[in-house]
Amino acid sequence: MRKRRSDRNHIIYKIDNTCTGDFYIGVTVLRGKAYLGSIKLRLKQHISRAQTQDLQWALCESIRTYGPQSFSISMLEIVRGKRPAHSRETELIKEMQPRLNTTSVNI
Repeated sequence: MRKRRSDRNHIIYKIDNTCTGDFYIGVTVLRGKAYLGSIKLRLKQHISRAQTQDLQWALCESIRTYGPQSFSISMLEIVRGKRPAHSRETELIKEMQPRLNTTSVNI
């Protein structure tokens, strides 16, 4: 069996609600070399989840309320390794206090 890679690059991204100024901080794996494609795919996944699942998460509710056209995504950082990426995401959430992250993530 092949060992799972732990050294992949991850993107820490920010999704902005352009109507309210609220935002979400997240992390995703960098697929290939095109970071823009990776984060655009991640935004599409968030939108799809909001439209097809009845989740009461702040980001999903905001997407349903304001519509997908009201959201933009940008890259904040690229971090090598899964653990360091998730640690950095947690640090940024504490520092930036995004309103669209679920309360269980806001520490």
